[in-house]
Amino acid sequence: MALSFAALVLASTALAQDAQLRRLESGADAAGWEAVGRLNIGGTGFCTGALIAPNLVLTAGHCLFDKTNGERIDHTRVEFLAGWRNGRASAYRNVRRAVVHPDYTYVGHVGSKAVRNDLALLELDHPIRDGKIIPFETAAQPRRGAKVGVVSYGTGRSEAPSLQELCRVLAQQDGLLVTSCSVDFGSSGAPIFVIDEGRAQIVSVVSAKAEVEGEAVSLGTSLGTPLALLQAELVAQRDDVSPRILGGMRRETGAKFVKP
Repeated sequence: MALSFAALVLASTALAQDAQLRRLESGADAAGWEAVGRLNIGGTGFCTGALIAPNLVLTAGHCLFDKTNGERIDHTRVEFLAGWRNGRASAYRNVRRAVVHPDYTYVGHVGSKAVRNDLALLELDHPIRDGKIIPFETAAQPRRGAKVGVVSYGTGRSEAPSLQELCRVLAQQDGLLVTSCSVDFGSSGAPIFVIDEGRAQIVSVVSAKAEVEGEAVSLGTSLGTPLALLQAELVAQRDDVSPRILGGMRRETGAKFVKP
């Protein structure tokens, strides 16, 4: 679906510098990215999600809605497969609780209203405590022109994650992030990363793919305040102490980008 962003100017030279998707086929390729996983949605489809704490997965809000009737999906039918690759996962977890951003409205089609606040936070039934599966930090939304990357599953590549090490932020508008990253169905909820001293920090999640002025783009929503609201909502649903979302403090994740 074509969207109009008045402030967006696509630079073909920047797009030409984007890296291609690279399938993380082997254990060596996937090392450091095990905290990205496939979300199996009640046998009806899949999305992508990423750990931001040992028991918290960040994904897109629309992944928790049935696209045929618009109804909220029972989150207990969602399974997180950390590091899913060629029929096996590094960890398997069911979802205990799930919250969607309170201001998100599922409308069933691509548009600024559908993308804005398209975030969900899933609490797993058991934390993932594995030295190879290290949750990612989150960071502030990058500026226009910033280099970003994405790790995702998608149609035709659902059995192993794919990494695009270099794509770019094309525009920001009203809490939306427009990037040149390559995504497809199933990529919803995939983490969009910035590179900080060679390490990956999540700055957004994929909400939709779209077309602007004839160019394919991906759309995401900002984190920051929306993510804080999700955490508060999750705390309100349970009595135990809230887990700490990683951020602000240096932490070795193992996931690194190759410098372009």
